[in-house]
Formats: sequence, structure tokens, C-alpha cells
Amino acid sequence: MVARPPVSLVVTEMTPDDIPAVHAIESASFPTPWPPYAFRDEIESNRMAKYLVVRAGHRVIAYAGIWLMVDEAHVTTFAVLPAYRRRGIGGLLLCELIALSADLGAAVCTLEVRLSNAGARQLYGEFGFKPVGVRPRYYSDNGEDALIMTTDRLESDDMQRLLAQKTERYRFDVLVDDPGYVPDLEDPPEVLDQ
Repeated sequence: MVARPPVSLVVTEMTPDDIPAVHAIESASFPTPWPPYAFRDEIESNRMAKYLVVRAGHRVIAYAGIWLMVDEAHVTTFAVLPAYRRRGIGGLLLCELIALSADLGAAVCTLEVRLSNAGARQLYGEFGFKPVGVRPRYYSDNGEDALIMTTDRLESDDMQRLLAQKTERYRFDVLVDDPGYVPDLEDPPEVLDQ
């Protein structure tokens, strides 16, 4: 077996050229994925929206987006390609997303997450997101409730310390544990229970 070289990771703003890869990740991650035109509308027409992608070399492996509404950054979507999960990519992306939110003037970040999505809830909790409510029957595919989570004020001393710790932990230049095979966009997506 030939050893693969480390893969450089870069977080950049999403462009229209990224949409096919983002849609493939979306399809592999959620039972009711957004269609490609929704991402195009978000990045080309929605002045409140900002979207980021993580690239491993030339491949987009993760993405996330926010809507800035007054002083709140609402996380609209967040996903990592299944072959790259549990390797710190989500933490890296969440660091960048919260930093972007603060740079745009957001006082807090909020999101909804499936009650059954323990992994995502744990990651968000690590970054200071706390449960503040439930949206009954929020998800159209199965009627599952959504847990509403929000951070403390981003400029607070506690959040600044937490974000500095997380940035130190998750900011890295190479992906040391390359998972090897990553499906091409033409491969059928693996649908996960989320």
C-alpha cells in the first residue's frame, strides 16, 4: 500500500463552482437535501447569507452557511462529507463560521438541530451552543422536533476564551489522517440517518 501525502485544508467563501460538490455533500448528509438552485440563490441573491467551504486539496469536503439577521448569525446548514467526519473538519469549519459571524457584527449564533443528532449536538455544545427551545415537527421528512441552540454573546470574555481554545485545537494546516478513498461526485451518495 502506498502512503498518501498529507492533504492541505483551506476554508474559503463558497462560489457557484462549488455548488455541485456542496450538493453532493448535502445529498449524502440529509434525507431532504436542498436543491442546487437553492445554494445558487443563497450565494448570488441573498444579501443576508454567507457560505464557507473546506477544501482538501482541490476537493470540497465540507460547507456551512449563516444568515445575518440584525445582530444574530443563524446557521442555516452545516455538513461534512461522510468519509471525512470525526477528523476535526467540523470543528475547523465551526471556528471559521463563528469568527465570520463576529466579523459581520453578530452578537450571538443560533441554529436548529435534530433532537436525534447526538454527534452534531455534542459538537455545537463544545462551541458554547446551549439549548434554548424546541421547534415541534420542524423537519418535513419525518416530523422530528428541532432543538434550538444559541451561544452566549460572542464578545463576552467566556466566549472569547472558548473560541480561542477551540481555534487553537481545530486550526491545522494538514489533514494527517487521510481517509483514503473519497467518492467522486458521480458516485451515488450515501444517505445517512440524521
